[in-house]
Amino acid sequence: MSGWEQWAAGCGFVVMSAGVYVLMKELYRRYSTPLLLPVVTAGVVIMMVLSVFHIPYETYMQGGQWINQMLGPAVVALAYPLYRQRHLLRRYGAAVLGGACAGSLTALVGGMAMAEAAGADTKLIHTILPKSVTTPVAMDLSQQTGGIPSLTAAFVILAGVTGVLAGPYVFQCLRMQHEVGRGVGFGSASHAIGTSKALENGEKEGALSSVAMTVCAVLTALICPLLV
Repeated sequence: MSGWEQWAAGCGFVVMSAGVYVLMKELYRRYSTPLLLPVVTAGVVIMMVLSVFHIPYETYMQGGQWINQMLGPAVVALAYPLYRQRHLLRRYGAAVLGGACAGSLTALVGGMAMAEAAGADTKLIHTILPKSVTTPVAMDLSQQTGGIPSLTAAFVILAGVTGVLAGPYVFQCLRMQHEVGRGVGFGSASHAIGTSKALENGEKEGALSSVAMTVCAVLTALICPLLV
């Protein structure tokens, strides 16, 4: 495939991915159920398209890598609601930091314990460990510690979706209504996907989730190499 054909294919896959996501987001807006989260339904549709037309993953990633490179700036953009709600950090800083630390340690130690109990090999354990932080950080950590970055990304999405699905029921069982607890819970357990869900509930909850997600990413980056 020539350079021009690669560029055209890349543009086509970017447009396809964005178009599918927009359609799935509209579906989620009309039928607001966690089972129709755009990140899940869009991924399923794209996988079906690639399977039906026998499109190799490497071919798709000629355009997919452009989207992948935007993950970092997308996470940085969460700083805007964080800035708007900065007074909450001054008021609840200790609670947010404590909750994020607890969530980060629980995710790391719990993930390692379950992987070892299931008989996973060392490479798979290193792949699973950073599952509870945002994708760019998780993939970098996985690569540095000898894991499989692409598989780590799948675990990150699984952790995010699971947290968003289970979160409301956990909050209900614990009678947790305060925006600090809910925001820190979503950010610690479900990173960017959870933060997106928290933003649906309100800007304050979304901002606190963003802080928790960031703190967890930093802590995981420091602790993960020590565990492995």
